[in-house]
Amino acid sequence: MSAFSDWRQYWLYSTGWKAVQHMPEKAAYRSFRTIADFFWRRESPSVRRLGLNLARVGKYDPEELRELTHLGARSYMRYWCDAFRMSEWSHERILERVRVVDEHHFRDALAAGRGVVVPLPHMGNWDWAGAWACLTGAPLATVAERLRPERLYERFVTYREALGMTVHPLGGEGVMSALAEHLNRGGLVCLPAERDLSRRGVPVTLFGEPTRMPAGSAMLALRTGAALIPATLSYEGREPDHGLVVRFHEPIEPPQERGERLATMTQRIADAFEIGIAASPQDWHMTQRLFIADLDANDPRRAHPVAP
Repeated sequence: MSAFSDWRQYWLYSTGWKAVQHMPEKAAYRSFRTIADFFWRRESPSVRRLGLNLARVGKYDPEELRELTHLGARSYMRYWCDAFRMSEWSHERILERVRVVDEHHFRDALAAGRGVVVPLPHMGNWDWAGAWACLTGAPLATVAERLRPERLYERFVTYREALGMTVHPLGGEGVMSALAEHLNRGGLVCLPAERDLSRRGVPVTLFGEPTRMPAGSAMLALRTGAALIPATLSYEGREPDHGLVVRFHEPIEPPQERGERLATMTQRIADAFEIGIAASPQDWHMTQRLFIADLDANDPRRAHPVAP
């Protein structure tokens, strides 16, 4: 049954991927908006979880939160339509529709020959941001969560490598060393950084609530001396003529107190994410459990919750 389920999932993704690539552009994005609207009206589990996470971002009344969740579902499906079609985009399209805020934080470090670690939340379209970086002289290395079936994971890796990225499996042997070597050569490493998948994350406060975030970004910066520069992403415009906004935040310097460096730097990443998410909450695609209060009672991440 497991093998059949894996085959079915791969077949669905592959068939959908090919179909969306060959659809007229307006029809493709219109179809994905319709899918988003369907799941929003049905209040699917992912949509409900998205709404619960967005409720932490600001003080919304029920109708405001419902509409924000609707926009969030549409933004998330826009990302998937982008992903299925991006391999057909020209380099000119990728570049011309990206607007960058405070790019100097990023470029100054690279120009000095220093590696750069860019932690990002699940916002906008980070594949697009990665393609932009690669096409503008900053080829990046990253990690990807292993998907089932393995063929589906390999397809996403191939897709990202075609955009210019070097992709390592999350938790794979020697990954941290490979990323460190890339940084020591003055390279760029981008890491999804607000959801702890290792269950060994650093306790932080996000939107006033305790959660845990991966330690990898701060660890790599401390290990290599690379600049640590959070970025947040958002969409602008209406599809299919939409663009991507990449906002670089202030570089995070290691604090003087050596024993607190990892915790302090990870909290400062969370602080930057708060700013970016609050500015464009509809483009935060967090459809999984994130906050400690939402975890199951037996979840290991509840072991040592941080006080809000």
